[in-house]
Amino acid sequence: MTDNVSQVSGVATRYASALFDLAREEKAVEATEADISRLEAMLNESSDLMRLVRSPVFGTDDQVGAMKAVLGKAGIGGLVANFVFLVADNRRLFALPSMLASFHALAAADRGEVTADVVSAQPLSDANLAALKKALKASTGKDVKINPTVDPALIGGLVVKVGSRMIDTSLRTKLNSLNHSMKEVG
Repeated sequence: MTDNVSQVSGVATRYASALFDLAREEKAVEATEADISRLEAMLNESSDLMRLVRSPVFGTDDQVGAMKAVLGKAGIGGLVANFVFLVADNRRLFALPSMLASFHALAAADRGEVTADVVSAQPLSDANLAALKKALKASTGKDVKINPTVDPALIGGLVVKVGSRMIDTSLRTKLNSLNHSMKEVG
């Protein structure tokens, strides 16, 4: 399983890098990223579209035809449309969501930004998000984009992931640690 994940990750990074280089060359990184965001939203909203992308049952012609119709209706053309058709022709459409995420990461790195995934037990206020953003900027030395999510199972506290670093200050983790320590004693 891990090999499959790393293979998809490697394929996604290579394709995303090629698209990013082409977009930068054509001075169209922002427009390409906007189209990619729209395509991601469509994939997240439509389980049928996601099934088309992920399933090996559909042939290349079916995937390309369907993607032409979907992208045409959404008004997505140019680099992103050609990229999707190439990916479909090469039978790599299953890795498209990872490719799109990799493109966002490359574009953010090019702008000097880093993305922080923040999980909290309750929604964070704008003031809390601003303070967290300021603290993360001081820590990383880069502009920080925060992706907040809510997981009530944390009970309280935060889990912050920036790149390969993770800071877990959740009550759930502290309680699990305390439980583990008590088991060792008794």
